[in-house]
Amino acid sequence: MTTLLHQFDSLVQSGKPVGEVIAVTAFFVKVKGLHPITIHSLVLFDDGSQGFVRAITSDYVEIFSMGMQSPKVGAVVVEYKQQLVVGVGSELLGRIISPLGEPLDGKGPITTKADWPIFKDAPSIHEREGLTDLLETGVTVIDSILPIVKGQRLAIIGDMKDGKTALATQIAVHQRQPDEVVVYALIAKRQGDIDQLVTMLNKKQVLDRSIVVATTIFDSLVTTYLAPYVACAIGEYFWQEKKQESVVIYDDLTTHAQAYREISLVSGANPGRDSYPGDIFYIHSSLLERAGKLKSTGTTLTALPVVLAAGGDTTAYLPTNIISITDGQWILDATVAKEGIRPSVNTALSVTRVGGRGHTSRQKDVAGRTLVALTAYRQALEFSHFGAELSDVTKEDMRVGDLLKGALTQSPSEQYSLLAQQLLLETILDSTKTTKLPTIDRLKKETEDVAAKLKTADQYDSAADTLHKKYKETER
Repeated sequence: MTTLLHQFDSLVQSGKPVGEVIAVTAFFVKVKGLHPITIHSLVLFDDGSQGFVRAITSDYVEIFSMGMQSPKVGAVVVEYKQQLVVGVGSELLGRIISPLGEPLDGKGPITTKADWPIFKDAPSIHEREGLTDLLETGVTVIDSILPIVKGQRLAIIGDMKDGKTALATQIAVHQRQPDEVVVYALIAKRQGDIDQLVTMLNKKQVLDRSIVVATTIFDSLVTTYLAPYVACAIGEYFWQEKKQESVVIYDDLTTHAQAYREISLVSGANPGRDSYPGDIFYIHSSLLERAGKLKSTGTTLTALPVVLAAGGDTTAYLPTNIISITDGQWILDATVAKEGIRPSVNTALSVTRVGGRGHTSRQKDVAGRTLVALTAYRQALEFSHFGAELSDVTKEDMRVGDLLKGALTQSPSEQYSLLAQQLLLETILDSTKTTKLPTIDRLKKETEDVAAKLKTADQYDSAADTLHKKYKETER
């Protein structure tokens, strides 16, 4: 604070634009003067607190205060920086920070060597190239059926307690390559939720390649609003400057939208549908469009927004907004969760629009066969409820479906390689009613063990044939 107060005097003396606070409503501040200045400029108040420019009129400038306490009428404000920036760099790896860059983990101060704009335009079309490389998650239902490619924007949508955060965390801990960085934005969470995530990242030994940007339910609406943009800016730096693969998880954008709605109503914006301001679509589209793949480096930034669908209603205003922005969505369903399947991804409703580009022709074939088998399983279950005698075909559909349901069920601590997933699903799909398969847990372990011994992809066919033959030899 002392340093900022010293900088305040220096900025005033250097001739930076200066203004006077003429009105204060909570965090919303009106300042007379301060011209010329630009939108999103960072300003400094005479008490050492900071804010950023929200709007500019001919008579006054509207500012959002980022301090714990709002400035008083009559306070002096000066332009600090011409744009709102966050400190970035490898110094942030393994740290938990606030949207203002302050450490929250008790590990001491953070001194970064570079800054990056929090609000930055997305790369233009000519700077991008097509997405092709699979982003491995270790989750069978995703990697094998509803894949995501690096650089994709894919939403995780579901009701409360459907496992959205657990799935996002599973994906985060699977990113173990030295050149991969995961930035996790926790938006207005309980302190226990933040501690739980950090504990999991520590336990899986991936915290040193992760950065957590966190706000609690007690933080100001303005810092809550900034949290996902700060996380995106940090990920962008590693992506564009350090040429590293980056994954940014926004948990969650529903809470973010609600915070922005409150900010907008206080600042006098006209309410629209569900009382949200008219630019609610823009604030999320401008954020998520910053993901992609750069033609110049071939590196990617992947965006995974988490969205709450209250009561499981995916047709509500905010979920449909996010769906229209992203390249697909994993729908987590309470009905699927009640069946004991984790993660509770509804394969019938979920869509990945470009994820298939990361699959080989064989993987696409397995994904297609699995979806067909699951559809037949659901139809067989509905038919069985009538109590009629089941045909052999229906019984076979239910047998395969039960096995696939077990294959797609895994706890947050389980991770499977792509080859193990493919072996597992193919073994089930190619089995018959006379094939003596082991229990699903044993089958998962055996296919994982076989996959671990494969040195090249060319050895897959031989390993798959050997495994299938092993089980068929026990038919009689």
